[in-house]
Formats: sequence, C-alpha cells, structure tokens
Amino acid sequence: MTLHAPIRPAMTGPSANFGAAPETMLELFRGMVRIRLFEERATELFKAGVIKGTAHSYAGEEAIAAGTCQHLGRDDFIGSYHRGHGHCIAKGASLDRMMAELMGKETGYCGGLGGSMHIADLDLNILGANGIVGATMPLGTGAALAAKLTGSAQVSIAFFGDGAANQGVFHESVNLAAVWKLPMVFVCENNQYALNTPFRRTTSVDQIAMRAGGYGIPGTVIDGNDAVEVYRVVGDAIERARAGEGPSIVEAMTWRWGPHSMRANLREPRTDEEMKAWMARDPLIRLEERMRMEAGIPAATIASIREEVAEEIAAAVAFAAGSPEPDPQILSRAVYVPHWPHPEPRSQGARELTFPEALNEAIRQEMERDPAVFMMGEDIAETGGIFQVTKGLVERFGHDRIRDTPISESTFCGAGVGAAIAGMRPIVEVQIFDFVTLMMDMIVNQAAKFRFMNGGHARVPLVIRGPQGGGIRLAAQHSQSLEAWFSHVPGLVVIAPSTPYDAKGLLTAAIRDDNPVIFLEHKMLYLGKSGPVPEESYAIPIGKAAIRRPGTDVTIIATQVMVSKALSAAVELERQGISAEVIDPRTIRPLDVDTILDSVRRTNRAVIVHEACLTGGFGAEVAALINEHAFDWLDAPVTRVASLDVPMPFNDRLESAVIPSQERIVAAVCGLFGKDV
Repeated sequence: MTLHAPIRPAMTGPSANFGAAPETMLELFRGMVRIRLFEERATELFKAGVIKGTAHSYAGEEAIAAGTCQHLGRDDFIGSYHRGHGHCIAKGASLDRMMAELMGKETGYCGGLGGSMHIADLDLNILGANGIVGATMPLGTGAALAAKLTGSAQVSIAFFGDGAANQGVFHESVNLAAVWKLPMVFVCENNQYALNTPFRRTTSVDQIAMRAGGYGIPGTVIDGNDAVEVYRVVGDAIERARAGEGPSIVEAMTWRWGPHSMRANLREPRTDEEMKAWMARDPLIRLEERMRMEAGIPAATIASIREEVAEEIAAAVAFAAGSPEPDPQILSRAVYVPHWPHPEPRSQGARELTFPEALNEAIRQEMERDPAVFMMGEDIAETGGIFQVTKGLVERFGHDRIRDTPISESTFCGAGVGAAIAGMRPIVEVQIFDFVTLMMDMIVNQAAKFRFMNGGHARVPLVIRGPQGGGIRLAAQHSQSLEAWFSHVPGLVVIAPSTPYDAKGLLTAAIRDDNPVIFLEHKMLYLGKSGPVPEESYAIPIGKAAIRRPGTDVTIIATQVMVSKALSAAVELERQGISAEVIDPRTIRPLDVDTILDSVRRTNRAVIVHEACLTGGFGAEVAALINEHAFDWLDAPVTRVASLDVPMPFNDRLESAVIPSQERIVAAVCGLFGKDV
C-alpha cells in the first residue's frame, strides 16, 4: 500500500517529482477553467433565481476531475455524486445541455427531470450524478463488472466524498471490486467536511485510503489541488485497472470553496484561517504558475484559454435561457420502456415441471439465447440456491455468469443496476425476500428512478427475484409478503406468478424487458405440484391477467399461492350454489385493470385475497379501483381476505391462523350473499 503523508493546508507550491507534457498541462488547464467558470456563473444564476431548487458547486476541486478524466476515453465509465458538474464537464459533457438542465429546460440532459444532482450523459458513459450519498460506488462496481464480463478495456471511476467513505456501501463495493478484481478506481474527494461535520470527527482512520489495506488493494493519498499529481497518480491506478490488476483507492485532499450547497443556509464551520490557507492553494493558480515556470507556456496563451471558455459559458447560458420549458407529456413517457407484446403459446403441452424447474429452464434458455444475461446472488453456483432454482447452471455457464456474491445485498443489487445501465441483463437473486430491505435504496432510488431522472433515455434491464411468503415456519424475518411496497414505486415492474407455466413464461418476459422487474416467487409454490410447461422458450405478456375459473356470481382476485386456495374455495362455493370467477393478476404492476373490472361488472361482487397483511396491502388498491370504476355495478361491498396485521409467527398452528385459508375465503364470499358457512 502506498501512502503519501497527509496533505495539510499549509503546503504551498507544486508537489515534487511529478511532471507532465506542456500539451497535457494545457488540456488540464482548459478543463479546469471550464469547470470553474461554469460554477461561478451557476452560482450567480442561482442567487438571481434563474436556477432553482439547489446545486452543489465543485469550485476549488477542479484538479481532481480534470486530472482523472484526462485519462478516460468516451467508453470509460464515471459515476458521480451531488457535486457532479465538474466530473461531467471533465468527461466531455456539453456545457449547453448542462446549463439547460440546471435551469430545468427541455434541452437539458435530463429534459428538466433530473436537475443539478442527476446530470448524466449515457452516450459518454457518464452514469450520472447522484443525490444518494455513496450510491455511485455500487453502480460503478456494476459498470466495471459489465466491462469485465464483455472483455472490454473499459474502466470505471467512482467519485465520492469523504462522508460517503463511512457508508456501508463503500466497504461492500471495495470488497466486491477487490474480490472480483474489477477494472475500477475509487476516487475519494476529501474536502474534509461531509456537510458541516469535520472529517476528523467522523472517521476512525487518519486517511480514508488507509482502509484499502483491509481489502488487499493499493491506497494512495494525494494533493487534490495539484492537477499534475492527480493526473500522474490516478493515471497509474487506471493503467493498473486496465491491465486486469483490480481496483485502487485514491484519496485526493482538497477543499470546496463554497458551502455544502447553494441552498444551504447553515453556519460556516470552517475558520477564516483555514479558508485563506486553502484559497491560497487554488488549483487553477498553481497549475497556471507551473505552466509558465516549467513548460514555458506564454501568459497570452493562458489568457486566451480563459477568454475562449468565458465565451463558451456565455453561449451556454444564452442557449439555456432561450430553451423551452418541458412539456408535461414527458412525465409518463419517461417512467417505463414499453413492454414487448409477447404472444402466449397456444398450448401448454403435456410435459410437467415443478415451479423451481420452470424457473431454472427460463434462466437457462435466456442465458443460451443472450450472452448479456448473467446471475448474481448468495450461494447460487454449486449450491444452486437454497431452493435449488439455479441448480446445474454453473456447470453449464461457469462462474463468470453464475456468480456467487459476498453477503452484501445492497452492493450486489447496486452492481446489478450498474451492469444493467452498462448494457448487461443481470438477474439478482435475493436469497430470502425479506433481505430486500437491505437493497431498498438501490431498488427504489436507483433502479426505479434512473430512467426518469435521465429524461426517459435510459434502460435498466434488471430482474430481482427470490422467495417470499410464509407457510414453512421460518418466522417473522423470513416470511413476509412485500409486493405492496414495490407496487407503490413508479418505475418498477412487479410480477407474481402462481403456476410453473407462468413462472417460466413471465420470468422469460422479465429478463427480456428493459425495465427493472421485481419477480416474486412464493415459497409454497416451490413445494407445490408440478404443472404443464412447454419445452420451447416462450414469454407471457407483462400486464395480462389470467382467468383461472369462469363464474357468474362473484369475482375472486387472488395472487400467488392464494390462487390455488381461491380455486378450492370456488369448488366449495359451487356446492352452495355460488358461481365464483377466479382471476390471477399475474403481474401486480402493471395491473390488468380491464380484466378485473370487466369481471366485476358481470358478477357484481368482488373478494380480493392476498397473503400480505391487510392494512395497506395490494388488495386495498384493487378495492379502490373497483370502487372508483365499477361502483354502480356492485351489489355488495368489496371484501378483502388477507393475513392478520401481525408479524409471521413460528408455531405452525399460529402461522396457519395468520395466513388466509380456503375456509376464510368461502366465509367472505358467503357473507356477500348473507349466507352462513
């Protein structure tokens, strides 16, 4: 591990033993001037009320972005954070479109949907600035994994601040990148204050780069205000990554000139003495002096660069100011990529598979069809997953594509998001779906919002799948049904099959879809009966319900394992003279509202059955839809049958008491007709 002495504000002048060619210095200087003048003008526009919301200035830290991105090609990846203007400019982003985005205009990179904190240019493989602290690291890890899987020479740079180094995803991402020897550089911009709290009060080591030793990778502390030193040291780390030697951490000591954000109306924690010492080490002035003294670059050349950039900035402001406001129609178009209109097979055939076998076959056939498909998860390779869904796949596809992960759900899920953005089609297995709570930021704030925040231009073809639900005595932390959480989030597709046939066809459709899909597999279905499944590859349309049993007197809408209980209840109800139609939504978001409403308008009664808790469950949404759109057809109130509002107990009799039963469904239906069971 290489560790320079910590950089202190008292240091002045260029670092020793580092040099760069004159043309390199000129390019670094031009990039830094573009960042500085952009930020100065953005600050003025914010104070004038032209730029609204907030923005986070990169002024004072220009050397880090410029020195790093000077080594990167168009295809290399960078991931940024809320102070991301500098990174985007250094990577080559358009000043016009960046300024337009800050003003919320249609011509901005994100069409006015992202703003300062979410600027991205996917054509330049800028994965975007990110308002969630530390999130750039899992996403960047996924992009690096995509580069490794495709055998490209791309590298991924994750820029992050000193505050993010205390997030769990920092440690998880560094570990994952080190274990898999990913082509990645973690660049910590240590400006010594997370928001207002000093770095020295929140971090257990003298320098963040010291943590690299715990993961067996190089860690280096550099003067982040010396553009040439940044250029040389980060360049070595990038070269190492391209050579297949794995990741590095580079900690660049620097100083932001302004407050945490332009909107922040907080105390200034930094002393006047600190401010003066660091302002005296202005990275632009230091590089300018070096250009004149070491490279003999004339002052007139330097002045002309400043003038040219000033004209660029003025033109960018004029472009943005003259651009139209976005049309509200962009909102709905930006959330989802349209689903493929897959035709269903005409026949399910005679061959039968179990639910896990059907899932396994879907994964195998899609991996054979598309080399971009791969899987990540805990114990999915030789073990085959704890429910054997991936059994035998590692022998067929190898460990690169059937990839056992560390127990770090947030980061391997985030790596799936990053890999999907970078062009792969990852399948992420959640060993038990309760563990998805550890992935929620990556699912809700990253995967679900990425396309929208980037103006509807991005695709995130990611499947997150695994077992949920109770019935096998795994108690409260391994038995939840969480579909309502995900159905509440725009940008996510939520699929919940109930048969082996649907399991294969819907998983195939999910893998081919260009949106992030939450694919729910009930544990009891793993243990259930086999069913007919065609041998050929097929996909079932996303958003199309199945009528499992026709009826005339009442509509029962049931999901997952509740479908079989509803069908059994329908048989019992028939003996009592009640004809029940059973509808299986199959996909919860998007929901086939038309099929449900058409049925209710014919039967005039509705019962909704799901295993999740009653309060706030998916059934409440369906009941509201029926009430809003079919109220005049109802002869009785819409009724819900769900689990009791308690965590799942361990005892088998208590577990059975919590979960809806056939008897409770029959009783709910009979109640609509004034009958006793």
